Amino acid sequence: MTVIDRVECIHLRFSMPMDRTFSTPSGPVHGRLTTIIRLTTDDGLTGIGSAYAHPALVQAAVDHLTPFVVGYDPRETERHWNRLHGISRWYGRKGAAVSAIGGIDQAIWDLHGKAVGAPVWQLLGGTSPVVPAYASGMLYSTPERVAEGCRAAIARGFTRVKMRAGWNWDYDVAAVAAARAAIGPDCDLMVDGTWRFRLPDALAFARVLEDHGVFWFEEPLSSDDFDEFRQLRAATSVPLACGENEFAIHGFREWVRNEAVDIVKADASRAGGITEVMKIASEAAAAGVRFAPHSWCDAVAVVANAHAVAASPNGITVEIDQTGNRFIEELLGNPLLVVDGCIDLGYRPGLGIELDEAALADMH
Repeated sequence: MTVIDRVECIHLRFSMPMDRTFSTPSGPVHGRLTTIIRLTTDDGLTGIGSAYAHPALVQAAVDHLTPFVVGYDPRETERHWNRLHGISRWYGRKGAAVSAIGGIDQAIWDLHGKAVGAPVWQLLGGTSPVVPAYASGMLYSTPERVAEGCRAAIARGFTRVKMRAGWNWDYDVAAVAAARAAIGPDCDLMVDGTWRFRLPDALAFARVLEDHGVFWFEEPLSSDDFDEFRQLRAATSVPLACGENEFAIHGFREWVRNEAVDIVKADASRAGGITEVMKIASEAAAAGVRFAPHSWCDAVAVVANAHAVAASPNGITVEIDQTGNRFIEELLGNPLLVVDGCIDLGYRPGLGIELDEAALADMH
């Protein structure tokens, strides 16, 4: 019987050259970090996952959980998740511990697929490996540069783009108009509010987004305030998206029960892994809420989330960072390819990806 015999955390970081640094409305970005979790079995199979949280906290959680992973069959995915969730009871209902469990869970699903010779999306009940994807970024200093970034994303095969707002009223309005003009009426435009709006401003800006046919308005308000989201949702026809800073099904359940959101952004690298994200997507579907995971850290997370979207009837699309992120562009032996707005997960067993060891070593 195949059993897991090794658990490894690989913490990655890179600094961005000064001419490629950028700012969000929340502040500047000079580098990126992520953690790859790699599991190995006694018969030589390797599974990989991604955890997006502070590396030291991920390491501490993985160190504690490793004895409850080693020696177990990777095909028992649900049993693994329940065991780790129970063991981390005193420190792991939100935050880095849930992210660490999620990274382990993704790697277990990767091993599961390899052990039985099937892709994860198929094991989850999906019928097609083709998943819509969108270009995320458009973090530029002028509306004209936002438009240039949008056109570049469309040229790379995307049919959906997401830009950031929350700088100031004049810039935000001009940038949305420039982005819509750049991509035309047949491509989707999403706007991320970066938690920078007060409710009156969000209500006013939502009317601007309605005029430009925006596909969703993401996290304009504090992600801790159900009441304000509910008020905004009642006042606009633009769907509201939220959840990149939420964890596990109990957290997302409150958003759905409060009727505060139209689209949940549950991320397998943050919210508890593929096992938990599938539960979140299922509960959301029962309430008429759609699913479009956040994926800002690395290509492993993008692919893990894409498998969940492929298997979810309410799954819309998966996010691919376009800010010059080396974890997106270099980490896999075969980089992500977008054609006609979609990525093809294929039929390779497990997650269907391999790490580029040279890139891994360079960023370790």
